[in-house]
Amino acid sequence: MNYSQCLNYLDHIQALGIKFGLDNVRTVLKELNNPQKQFLTIQVAGSNGKGSVCAMFTQILTLHKIRCGLFTSPHLVEVEERIRIGMDIIPRKEFCSLLTLLKEVIQKLIKRKELKTSPTYFEIMTLLALLYFKEKVVDMAVLEVGMGGRFDATTVVDPVITAITTISDEHQEYLGRSLAEIAFEKAGIIKPRVPVISGVINEEAKRTIIDRACELEAPFIDVFGENTGFSEKRMDDKYLFEYTLNGDTYEYSSFLPGSHQGKNAAVAINIADQISKKYQRLEKNKITKGIESTKWEGRLEIISKRPLIIMDGAHNIEGAKALRKYVDEFIGSLSILIFAVMREKKIKEISHILFPTAEKVILTLFPFHKSASPQEILSQTPDFRDKISCESDPEQDLSTAVRSVYNKGSILIAGSLYIVGEMKKIIKANHSLFSP
Repeated sequence: MNYSQCLNYLDHIQALGIKFGLDNVRTVLKELNNPQKQFLTIQVAGSNGKGSVCAMFTQILTLHKIRCGLFTSPHLVEVEERIRIGMDIIPRKEFCSLLTLLKEVIQKLIKRKELKTSPTYFEIMTLLALLYFKEKVVDMAVLEVGMGGRFDATTVVDPVITAITTISDEHQEYLGRSLAEIAFEKAGIIKPRVPVISGVINEEAKRTIIDRACELEAPFIDVFGENTGFSEKRMDDKYLFEYTLNGDTYEYSSFLPGSHQGKNAAVAINIADQISKKYQRLEKNKITKGIESTKWEGRLEIISKRPLIIMDGAHNIEGAKALRKYVDEFIGSLSILIFAVMREKKIKEISHILFPTAEKVILTLFPFHKSASPQEILSQTPDFRDKISCESDPEQDLSTAVRSVYNKGSILIAGSLYIVGEMKKIIKANHSLFSP
């Protein structure tokens, strides 16, 4: 398949929707001679921060000359962004070659009746990543869990370390109504006697994870528990963090803005600590350098200074609170908020966190079937009707916002990584309009 055919194939698969269970992935992996067994894996789940933690730890390993595969989701602009060696994205030619191979294998298994249906979009991307990592002979792979954990495609691996960053209300139609139920699904990545690192602060959710770890005799490592210390200090346009683990103190800032990134970094430090104990000693200075040099698009990303344009994929209450904290401390107030969100999200709660920061709110949508329409968002945000305008063309919405603020105001694009990705495509095509 050429690239266009690959995208069409994936679009067809995505239209089939979500299904739970790991049998399809295991069947395909067996046919491929289990590529996931050729390297060590680390699996990271959580409601927020898991992508940043994966990126930070990958950068730490790369600085130690350890060849590391990285699998994340979703992508922002191009689907290949999900699969990397270090921070280098899989080349398009190799992406197409491996996807063609996977399609042939899947069709053969269906014909032999060893598969009843095709694997889902996310399952195929996971399979492609594991196959690519084997071909590139990585030493280790860092896998970001998609939704949940217990039935996530990445859970077919046998990780040497698992990590759960945070737990908050999300995907409740799939994961459960309470934090304990959501934590139970996330804790599905825990394996017998494999250390689980937890950055979870909510006691109800943490208790669920601890109980599951005890059942499986998996060492539970509490990032913010006893024998640890965490502090942050604001300095000019960034934070300085201090994290103490077993008497050893790490001092660092983060290239990624926001105080929440200091806590994400603490999770990455604990992963590094476990790798140092079990496999290879990682140097403290390279751990902090890795944290400080990690770049991860779409997370409080400043893509223009004149006018100031910031993008953030805050898609749930916890993410919205972290974004609001950053706006309050470093910007003050926004000229315009461009907002789009998936319809199953807690739109009313998120809007009450973010909408007060802006003088004007433009409601838009992104090209995905789960995107809430501007009218759907408006129906849940009547308190802000006076400052809201409903639009439906992201390119026109951005152009209108930029003209409105000229070079003096500030624009925030938020609500979903999907709207961030859509806007990045638009800005890339019109880069001369903005000053980095």
